[in-house]
Amino acid sequence: MRITAYIGGLLGLAVLVTLVLRADAAAMIMTLAMAGLSLLWLVPYRALYFLLYALGWRLLLRPYDRPRRAGIFYLWWATTVREGIDRLLPVASVGGSVAGIRLLRWRGIAAAPAGASVIVEIVLTLSAAYLFTALGLLLLLRHTGGVHEYRRLLLALALCLPMPTVTALLLRYGSVFARLERLLGPLIGVSALSDGAAALDQELRACLRRGRLMLGAGALQFAAFFSGTFEIWFTLRLFGHPTAWSSAIVLESMTQALRHLAFMVPAGLGVQEASLMIFGHALGISGELALSVSMAKRIREVLCGLPALLSWHWMEVRRLREPARDPA
Repeated sequence: MRITAYIGGLLGLAVLVTLVLRADAAAMIMTLAMAGLSLLWLVPYRALYFLLYALGWRLLLRPYDRPRRAGIFYLWWATTVREGIDRLLPVASVGGSVAGIRLLRWRGIAAAPAGASVIVEIVLTLSAAYLFTALGLLLLLRHTGGVHEYRRLLLALALCLPMPTVTALLLRYGSVFARLERLLGPLIGVSALSDGAAALDQELRACLRRGRLMLGAGALQFAAFFSGTFEIWFTLRLFGHPTAWSSAIVLESMTQALRHLAFMVPAGLGVQEASLMIFGHALGISGELALSVSMAKRIREVLCGLPALLSWHWMEVRRLREPARDPA
């Protein structure tokens, strides 16, 4: 996976460099200068996104954490760390989820429930991303009126429809991790994981049976996706190119869709920029303006992600200096 992430990162970087070289760099700099320090408002606004995700995560953890050892503020911080890992470190977009399980273990939540909550959250994220993409595609067709032009997108959307449902069904009824353990155990000589795999499958089945909690968590994740629309709407206004909310939804939803499809590319490098340019062109937004929007989002990612990663590093060092604790 690490090798794949590096390859994806190099390919994404090549795409990004190509797009920037073909664009008018001077126009991009002027556009960013026009917005000035007002772009920094995107940083505190991102707290809303983290809060919505943390609230959804808290719902999934409720049956496992009655004493609220992992409170909402802690989960909010853990969510910032997870995004910081996915956005700024050279890992695939699942690296933050692995770290999320570790951070839950720090609060005394058992490995199986912690893993189950994160895995179910990923499934809900896929479902929310699918719905958000469908909304964006419908608005795109309304703007352009060219169903034939976007028939491939419509076909891809239709083909992806069963994925979240099939994944959830496999996790609930398929004993996926126990089967993987039986398959890989003889090959790699691991036999001590069978109990853990069975416990994880059991917790996944229990979590997926809690329909109301899953619906609430999924709705909060959809709201988190939708909140990202404001970033594009606000940034374009600062750049002197105000746009309708529907156009901002199209740009954000299509960008999120492509970033999720290219999850092996670290930070969606090049993927985000290409998506904003392609769909921005369909909405009358120039390539330089689309790249400037992407640059604003990248600046926000760095300013939000670096403090989160530094705080995580500080916590790791602090725990290493306390040998009496049972490491997660």
